[in-house]
Amino acid sequence: MVEYKFTAQKLNGQTITGTVTANTTAEGKKKIQKLAEKNKLKLSDVQKKSTYIYRIRKGKEKPLRGEQKAFSRKEVEEALARLGYKVLSINKKLFDFQSKPPHSEIVTYVKISAELLEQKLNFGEILTLLINDTQNATLRNTLKEISNDLRKGADSEATFLKYQHVFGKFTSYMLGLASKSGNMAEIYRATAKFLERQQEFRKSLRSALITPMVTLFVLFLAVLFYVGYIFPETAKLFVRFGIELPPMTAFTLAVSDFLIANPIPIAVVTLLPPILLFQFSRTTKGKYMVDQYILKIPILGPLVHKTLIEVFCRVFYTLYHGSAESIEPIRIAAEATGNSYFEDRIKSVAIPLMLKKGVGVTDAFQATGVFTETAISRIHSGEESGTIKNTALQLANYYESETVYRLKNLIEIIQVMIAMIIMVIMIALTLVSAETATVRPKQPGVN
Repeated sequence: MVEYKFTAQKLNGQTITGTVTANTTAEGKKKIQKLAEKNKLKLSDVQKKSTYIYRIRKGKEKPLRGEQKAFSRKEVEEALARLGYKVLSINKKLFDFQSKPPHSEIVTYVKISAELLEQKLNFGEILTLLINDTQNATLRNTLKEISNDLRKGADSEATFLKYQHVFGKFTSYMLGLASKSGNMAEIYRATAKFLERQQEFRKSLRSALITPMVTLFVLFLAVLFYVGYIFPETAKLFVRFGIELPPMTAFTLAVSDFLIANPIPIAVVTLLPPILLFQFSRTTKGKYMVDQYILKIPILGPLVHKTLIEVFCRVFYTLYHGSAESIEPIRIAAEATGNSYFEDRIKSVAIPLMLKKGVGVTDAFQATGVFTETAISRIHSGEESGTIKNTALQLANYYESETVYRLKNLIEIIQVMIAMIIMVIMIALTLVSAETATVRPKQPGVN
């Protein structure tokens, strides 16, 4: 994410300044150019926000070093001078690469903020405390910039959304909304709960899928090395002496010869499909299709599906204030799921039905086809009784309990299956090796 500050003149000669944020440098410059053309502005200066490394001193104290983001060297110098520091040097940072903070760091920030807000601590003081104690440089600098922007009177929602590349789109929106809601502690607590559940689910999913896949891949490489290199060295020794090979040994040697003779086609067939699938899944259409079909995978699909409904209901509960203001919470809750198919069904089916045809929440959700019968039944009861907000929370808690329990069972089943696969492969290799060990040269004079 880059930020630009531009200075321009109107047709009447009035000078104006503004800022633009974008994902890339090219996109930022394009935005400024379009803005200038649309409003008939004459651009006089465009400055990119960069990181400056400074060295300062106050009186006879020991010199201090630090970093500050600004649009120019002069801006940093003036800010430090106002604080009473003598500037010794200011230089632009040559390599300003900032990686996204770990998910756990963001969870910690939101969770601690929620706890301190519940203790009625001022949000400005909370930011100061966290800036001093945060270890991750990217998150610490981001909090500094947020603190500076809020002190200048910037809109909280726009300020946090400016750093969605750090926090994520949903988290940035929720944290920005909290300052306007009048109940910051509740929204921060709900956001922390959402982030914790997201982190826990990813961790469990990694244990259920990624770890077994890595184990099987390493096992595949080990078997490939054995069959393609170690085994032929022994088996071909018997072939040179014209010794007849037993069936399993002969078959394994044939497989080995095939692997050695066709390494490139085998590598292409093995590696190309996963690479193509990964690249396709990064496109808009590909992500939509992957998100759609992942819900249909046996065993895992229902778990992911129910987790999406849990996230949707939890966010909806946090933002919902009444039937007259239900559209925006539904839209944001759909985006929070992170599943493009689920989100599209809500936005393209449910919301239009509610806005254009006045359909109720239950019927609109049922028309999407992404809610389970249990969820529809509970939402219908909540809508009729006027307790849809509490019903959403109950549904979220119910699916949380169910998915946590079922995911643990799934991990145990997968671990048993992996152990059985490893056992079968090891037994097969042992049998082949044992059979090879029984090969004996013919006795002289024996046909």
